[in-house]
Amino acid sequence: MSFLRRRSATPAGPDFDVLAMDPGDWPGNLGAGLLPAPDGTCQGVFLRYDLFGGRGPAMIIGNLPEGSPAREVPEGHVPFEVAQLLLALENEEEVTVVGIEDVPVMQGDNLLIVRRLKLSEGRIACVQFDRSDNVLVTIAAWDRPITDDLYALLKPLPAELFQQG
Repeated sequence: MSFLRRRSATPAGPDFDVLAMDPGDWPGNLGAGLLPAPDGTCQGVFLRYDLFGGRGPAMIIGNLPEGSPAREVPEGHVPFEVAQLLLALENEEEVTVVGIEDVPVMQGDNLLIVRRLKLSEGRIACVQFDRSDNVLVTIAAWDRPITDDLYALLKPLPAELFQQG
């Protein structure tokens, strides 16, 4: 994906482009979280999309660069974004990964190999793909399927969204 590139270091936000849905395209509330490392670098960004003004989280999209500790998940355990979704839903049920399927998906002119994770909690849909800049994108959705047309809505978000002032 040629439009994705590393940014120059910016201490107030991520040093990589964040691929997600534009907040203006979502009918509810958006929250963003940064995963800081002890040295101040950004080890990941996750965006929480709440459906229709606070009726509960519907989707979390994470962007984790290479080397982020949040990417290191033991086999069978759920990705960071699924754990965040369960936490937001106040769901304490233990959820595990029970299967993985690789599916080719087109995003514009780019071919993505999307990993669909099958989870023990059937109401959670989860997919992952690697970007050309080695950032792992994970999408976790509650009680709704993740369809191929979602990938057309993903785009790099402006750095200003993540500046702390």
